[in-house]
Amino acid sequence: MTHTAAGTSAERAVPRQKPTRPGAGRTTLAVTLLVLTALLVVSATAGLAIGSVQVPPGQVWGIVTHALGADWQEPDWSRARETIVVDVRAPRVLLGAVAGAGLAVVGTALQALVRNPLAEPYLLGVSSGASLGAVSVIVFGVTVFGPVSLSVAAFVGALGALLLVYATARTGGRITSARLVLSGVAIAAVLTAVLDLLLLTTDSGNEARAVLAWTLGGLGGVNWGTLWLPSAALLLGIGVLMAQARNLNLLLAGEEAATTMGLDVARFRARLFVLLSLVTGVLVAATGPIGFVGLMMPHIVRLFVGGDHRRVLPTAALGGAVFLVWADIAARTIAAPMEIPVGVLTALCGGPFFLWLLRRDARRSTDRGAA
Repeated sequence: MTHTAAGTSAERAVPRQKPTRPGAGRTTLAVTLLVLTALLVVSATAGLAIGSVQVPPGQVWGIVTHALGADWQEPDWSRARETIVVDVRAPRVLLGAVAGAGLAVVGTALQALVRNPLAEPYLLGVSSGASLGAVSVIVFGVTVFGPVSLSVAAFVGALGALLLVYATARTGGRITSARLVLSGVAIAAVLTAVLDLLLLTTDSGNEARAVLAWTLGGLGGVNWGTLWLPSAALLLGIGVLMAQARNLNLLLAGEEAATTMGLDVARFRARLFVLLSLVTGVLVAATGPIGFVGLMMPHIVRLFVGGDHRRVLPTAALGGAVFLVWADIAARTIAAPMEIPVGVLTALCGGPFFLWLLRRDARRSTDRGAA
């Protein structure tokens, strides 16, 4: 049975929906974004308040507004609490929001570009490539590009890994879901082995421990001076992807249909691969590899806003930000005073989610075959 026939059978099985009034979907999107924005504010407040030193939420916002120059209340907090909120927790919470949003939109775009619901930076080896690039800079002490050397190396590693996976999975002009995932897993395993070899052969034990902690993924160690680069990468990524949302929608219909509509698929993919590798490389350089955020968020938000990328991208960004902020809160508090790497917690959430996606796609394939 051809894909067209399967699609026709599936369409017949779906009951015809009643037409919705104009603007109904737009209202739903606006409400969803408003709710997620409110959740992000609540999450950020919790991230600033919760820790080894508890700070009341009202006092948190008093400290924040005081730091911004809006003295709407008399300071009733100690200087130590202000330092904890402004200089320690605030950059960490913002980095969590930026990284969560960035990984979510990268995963959304990758799933459209390769037309695979299982695609995301961690599974396709992009994070492993970025990690290898960044660790190489740390181990060998490369500073050719000054303070951004780590990010540049992570970008180069991410782009190289993505292109290698794509070239390996593409056979006869086609890419299957199974081949893409297997290629990503294999490339990631090779890159991880090389990374481990670098760690074993490094002379400094302290450096090896620091790199090992970094490879598990975490938001610690960030400060205001290093936050601007991942924030700029996020804004660039979201801006370009929102401008290309229509083309991402065209790809969902298939390469032939997108080409018929006037899209140069090869050039479009190449440009977005570079962009996504840049965003992933910068984020991995700032946080280490944090997996499965880009896999889970696109699927979750599509349940609420549908498949149109003009809706999915901003919703996934806010959802990813909320998720990673809370993941970091859990990482700091579950085993306090010890801190669990946030990448471990996202993997514990993402692993079962990945298995559920595999089973769901297997059931859908079986149903299409039966139809």
